[in-house]
Amino acid sequence: MTVRACRFCDAPLERSFVDLGMSPLANSYVKEEQVHAMEPFFPLHVYVCEKCLLVQLPEWSSPDNIFSDYAYFSSFSTSWLEHAKRYVEMIVERLRLNKQSFVVEIASNDGYLLKNFVAKHIPVLGIEPAANVAKVAVENGIPSLVKFFGEQVATGLAKEGKQADLIIGNNVLAHVPKLNDFVRGLKTLLKPAGVITMEFPHLMQLMGQNQFDTIYHEHFSYFSFLAVERIFSAHGLTLFDVDEVPTHGGSLRIYGRHPEDISKPVSQRVKELRGREEKAGFGNLEHYLSFGEKVVEIKNQLLEFLIKAKREGKSVVGYGAPAKGNTLLNYCGVKSDYLAYTVDRSPYKQHHYLPGVRIPIFDPERLRTTKPEYLLILPWNLKDEIMGQMAFIREWGGQFVVPIPKVQVLR
Repeated sequence: MTVRACRFCDAPLERSFVDLGMSPLANSYVKEEQVHAMEPFFPLHVYVCEKCLLVQLPEWSSPDNIFSDYAYFSSFSTSWLEHAKRYVEMIVERLRLNKQSFVVEIASNDGYLLKNFVAKHIPVLGIEPAANVAKVAVENGIPSLVKFFGEQVATGLAKEGKQADLIIGNNVLAHVPKLNDFVRGLKTLLKPAGVITMEFPHLMQLMGQNQFDTIYHEHFSYFSFLAVERIFSAHGLTLFDVDEVPTHGGSLRIYGRHPEDISKPVSQRVKELRGREEKAGFGNLEHYLSFGEKVVEIKNQLLEFLIKAKREGKSVVGYGAPAKGNTLLNYCGVKSDYLAYTVDRSPYKQHHYLPGVRIPIFDPERLRTTKPEYLLILPWNLKDEIMGQMAFIREWGGQFVVPIPKVQVLR
């Protein structure tokens, strides 16, 4: 039997956080010609390290396999674009960035965020491993390097005189299997007075709001503030501030610097959050071992709702084709007999099928033709945005359903 090791401290991984069974890669959408072909499934079993308390998923599939041709384009979420724009306005003012500054974004996607710096004439570089996504960024005038970020890439850029005043990583830290190499790279790339900001889903929210569907093979680690502070400190980086932001059901934005940069004192927010997590039990192994039972209850609730709707002759379809939805549906065993189809605004996903469950994906206009009684919102973190866009389903009495933190019908 293979002994799994913690990706941070190398201790044996033996304690189960939650086991979601076997699941396909959450962003591997199935094309029409592949619909009857075999599909690889991998264990979706998350562990907690008994030594450092980092919650993590073993690397069952390589990053090259997951990210090299990617179906997620950030520009199709209106609320995410607004979030990015607000961040840029805030950070430019806070750090007094200008034409002499240099900003690097890791996992820059299609340039949705960096374009806001470009509009202010601030030099940027995107680092994005998915060539198909980076191509869109380049076409939009965003310089992009098609590579996986780590210490080697950072060293190369530093030797070229391209250290950064600001390094940004939104929803990338959780996607990194070689965590120590990645954080070492951050330190290498950062100028002496530079700042790192990283955003990622907050483990406290994941556990408190039953957000188990944010677990999928792209997400190798699930961070509490206590864990991420420990990791950055081990590689010579100090977290001096933190914001709690509402994205993805509740995320953290951490601010890092070199320890020698005393111009940026550690904020009260850092001390307060650290204390709140300790009080909630995130410093104790036992706290992590209670999560699995809550996940089973959500599965039961969703299946009970779908079975009841089916027996009453009411149709249920999905909205969205997010990775989190694929985890939810595969774990619960929901296929097209209970969810006839789903719709998504992204043309890159339309006319494909959801991985594993093989539910077809259509344009949202299909809703007007079939007039379903219920619309299950799979990206529940965007429910307000989606309910506004899809308000027309109320014309025939349609209702919205969200599965997390519990199954609810919303009118």
